[in-house]
Amino acid sequence: MTQDNLLQVQNLQVEFKTRRGTALVLNGVDFEVNRGETLCVVGESGCGKSMTALALLGLIPSPPGRVRDGRVLFQGEDLLKASEARMREVRGNRISMIFQEPMTSLNPVYTVGDQIGESLRLHAGLDARQARLRAIEMLRQVGIPAPERRVDEYPHQMSGGMRQRVMIAMAIACEPDILIADEPTTALDVTVQAQIFDLLRQLQRDKGTAIIMITHDMGAVAEMADRVMVMYAGRVIEQGSTEQVLSRPSHPYTRGLIECLPELGSSRLAERVELTEIPGVVPSLWEIGRGCAFRERCPQALARCAHDLPPMFGTDAGHTAACWLEAPPLRKIA
Repeated sequence: MTQDNLLQVQNLQVEFKTRRGTALVLNGVDFEVNRGETLCVVGESGCGKSMTALALLGLIPSPPGRVRDGRVLFQGEDLLKASEARMREVRGNRISMIFQEPMTSLNPVYTVGDQIGESLRLHAGLDARQARLRAIEMLRQVGIPAPERRVDEYPHQMSGGMRQRVMIAMAIACEPDILIADEPTTALDVTVQAQIFDLLRQLQRDKGTAIIMITHDMGAVAEMADRVMVMYAGRVIEQGSTEQVLSRPSHPYTRGLIECLPELGSSRLAERVELTEIPGVVPSLWEIGRGCAFRERCPQALARCAHDLPPMFGTDAGHTAACWLEAPPLRKIA
């Protein structure tokens, strides 16, 4: 682990016990995040992106879930071995998360000012007056009008976009070392989205904050990411710099995600040509079997894809993909 390396995840495995048996939700997830870097995690719903974020913070619901194996090294400390008291010190302070559903993540019986101020009182040692002033300033930074009045309102008094901005304010209030952003701009219009991205970049410049952004928006990936990690059915299937993954995708799934996007000014739009789509859906964990989970949807599937799970292969510097199609000329790394 280098001096700039804040987080290193090794062989992370999460399982859930169900009536049908035990399901492996995350299968050998490996990645790292450096100080001041933005890692974007992409993939369809059900691929394990949010589950990975919850595992990092020790928030896997237990029962029925548990971390079966792996390490989550935060500046050398394995968070999977940390006590609950230690995790309470880390969560919301050193590592914060913007949750995907603000209406269910915010407490309906407390004002937004109280909820932003709670972490400031707990982790920064501010008194009630100081926490309130800081909460007002955070609401102003995320673009909420009349923050002096809004700070005393409850979540139900705000629109979905405003609740999303409150979640962002809560997450960055303590200036964390790592910010996990799970679809942070889903309910926001493009003007506010640009404002939030500027705020996150400023936080990175001033504090060296690392950002793990979970998103479906390839535009956000192109604008914010330094590196991209593609997940499918609980596994990392491609990883590399933004330029590598978006310009030279190695895995057929990554190529499919990129080809699904419309391009402004392209002849396809002018001629009203139908967009390319990835056939089928992400398989149930019970249907994956032994081979590549993407094989049933892949137009280039090989015979061995049905029974051999592809390992990670290196394509070029820092660019890896788990695909047998690319295997012969590549160097196996894991």
